[in-house]
Amino acid sequence: MSLLEKVYLPAVLGGIIITIKHLFRRKSTIRYPEKVREFSAVWRGQHVLKRDDKGAERCTACGLCAVACPAEAITMTAAERTKGEEHLYREEKYAAVYEINMLRCIFCGLCEEACPKEAIFLTDRLVNTDFTREGFIYGKDKLVEPEDKRIDVTKRQTREVLEFKKVKQLSHNR
Repeated sequence: MSLLEKVYLPAVLGGIIITIKHLFRRKSTIRYPEKVREFSAVWRGQHVLKRDDKGAERCTACGLCAVACPAEAITMTAAERTKGEEHLYREEKYAAVYEINMLRCIFCGLCEEACPKEAIFLTDRLVNTDFTREGFIYGKDKLVEPEDKRIDVTKRQTREVLEFKKVKQLSHNR
């Protein structure tokens, strides 16, 4: 090794040149509260359990979303609808407990593809932060959409699905 290599002068000069180049580049950091980054139209965020037109929950606890989830983040417990709960649940069987572990979820969207009742969708909302692991277990209290503030998921539906929903003769669309 020569004396220059022993002193690491070429490496130090190379590092200084890289630093000077980065000083004059466009900043990649976005100041979040003031500026909000634009998301893609098909970006997948927090899940939502949809209601039908009458306000009843669509989920029938079939378990297909849990089976399709590669991260095994979805768990549910099925229950039978009792007399007087017809306005709450669409079918006789419903999900009494529906939980998604957001720390395990990889936001792949396979749960919404597997759902035959179009009950679960990924929205454009961000998942809130928390300091404990228990805060990331989302139950029906956080997942079911409120009756007064419906969440628009038409961006998540393909043209074929929207055309299929127009055919009222099919029992799925009644």
